[in-house]
Amino acid sequence: MDPFADTLQRLREAFDSGCTRPAEFRAAQLKGLSRFLQENKQLLQEALAQDLHKATQLDSAFIRKEPFGLVLVIAPWNYPLNLSLEPLVGALAAGNCVVLKPSEISKGTEKVLAEVLPRYLDQSCFAVVLGGPQETGQLLEHKFDYIFFTGSPRVGKVVMAAAAEHLTPVTLELGGKNPCYVDDNCDPQTVANRVAFFRYFNAGQTCVAPDYILCSPEMQARLLPALQSAITRFYGEDPQSSPDLGRIISEKNFQRLRRLLSCGHVAIGGQSDESDRYIAPTVLVGVQETEPVMQEEIFGPILPIMNVRSLDEAIEFIRRREKPLALYAFSNSSQVVKRVLAQTSSGGFCGNDGFMHMTVASLPFGGVGASGMGSYHGKFSFDTFSHHRACLLRRPGLEKVYALRYPPHTPRNLRVLLAAMETRSCGCALL
Repeated sequence: MDPFADTLQRLREAFDSGCTRPAEFRAAQLKGLSRFLQENKQLLQEALAQDLHKATQLDSAFIRKEPFGLVLVIAPWNYPLNLSLEPLVGALAAGNCVVLKPSEISKGTEKVLAEVLPRYLDQSCFAVVLGGPQETGQLLEHKFDYIFFTGSPRVGKVVMAAAAEHLTPVTLELGGKNPCYVDDNCDPQTVANRVAFFRYFNAGQTCVAPDYILCSPEMQARLLPALQSAITRFYGEDPQSSPDLGRIISEKNFQRLRRLLSCGHVAIGGQSDESDRYIAPTVLVGVQETEPVMQEEIFGPILPIMNVRSLDEAIEFIRRREKPLALYAFSNSSQVVKRVLAQTSSGGFCGNDGFMHMTVASLPFGGVGASGMGSYHGKFSFDTFSHHRACLLRRPGLEKVYALRYPPHTPRNLRVLLAAMETRSCGCALL
């Protein structure tokens, strides 16, 4: 019998209820902790004396941001240049030496990064390593001081396990199924324009793209013709001939996506051309949660619609699945958007638009739970690749003042020490 199951379940249910979210609750918890310390001072002192036999403020304290050392950046194929260089900028700015491992699938970009980029950097501090899964596995056997990985959760687990062998910290930028809730009060064409643009951008091969829509059957009926209109305006009557619609990166991914077209019913699109690795902008309806298209990240131009009867049902659906990298909510009511935000968890969130949150340099970009850990972009990239070293500088004099901390501890010295440790003091450490 598991002695921890009931306790962990109780705490999980409490967190899921949202009771820990309000600021008032958090403040009350901290006040309770403060009362514990104040009201049990004697008891705690006796306990410390029993356990350890032992019973801060005049210095310069600061944080020094230092490079980790040798950093490994493993980049994906879907945005092979952007997702190689963005973390590279942060790693170099923080003062690290960097090994860049571009994806072998995006062969053209890999070739340029390997042959041309090193000419522009100090090659004593920077290297590009090529290869596929086997070479990456061999690379991960070596000790790095930090690893930054962008890719699938499956490979993310491999990277994290390899890093654990050397206790190497990691940032994992993973994927997931990003929900898009559409309220009944929305203008369907506005929603369709924005969802279609972000879903079919880069042929849907974007980790933060809306992965599925949750809406009522009534909104679905209004949304379908609006989506068809948006797709036609964006890509023409024949999307395959449009210069603005990308292609699937590989034959393997094409075949995987074509199998997903059999889920539910095709309401829009559904055409494919293996010789061109083309899949039309597609909308699926009548999809079941247990079908493959709702069990794996799509990473292609396919958009399933699932029906929910209410906002409550949509939130419950989102919460019982893994935490996504991004979450979208469309509504003319700010209260609805705020409620989705408050009662769910995701790496990022955007109300009434697609993945524009990741274009704001002042916001961190990253996942949570199964969608990743750590963040970057802008200043956050510098911070990610820096060790935040806590430092204190103490002057060599004033020994008579510091002598108060040395045993034997007289009642007078203890009173002075306790006064120095009060939180209202200047913030320097006597101890």
